[in-house]
Amino acid sequence: MSHILQQLSDVLESRKLASPDASYVASLHAKGLNKILEKVGEETTETILAAKDAQLSQEKADLIYETADLWFHTLVMLSHLDVKPEAVLDELARRFDLSGLEEKASRHKS
Repeated sequence: MSHILQQLSDVLESRKLASPDASYVASLHAKGLNKILEKVGEETTETILAAKDAQLSQEKADLIYETADLWFHTLVMLSHLDVKPEAVLDELARRFDLSGLEEKASRHKS
């Protein structure tokens, strides 16, 4: 799984410098963070709706498709902000030995 994430990350980084006319990712970067965040929000809503539909119909294809779009646009956002996906994976790995309740409680400590 992480191999695909690394490949996608590499492609997204290379597209940052591409022509906005030739690359969807480059066009998002050229439009700036607000446009990228708009896409993340749009894909979040579509994923939520697909999850609701999947619960009712047991059909998961749309949920998988929309989640892929959400992950993709989230990776574009991270790339725009010069955050590597590995940083998110490292944070998830850090949480492995914590219960969800412990992790949540630790956020409020200064």
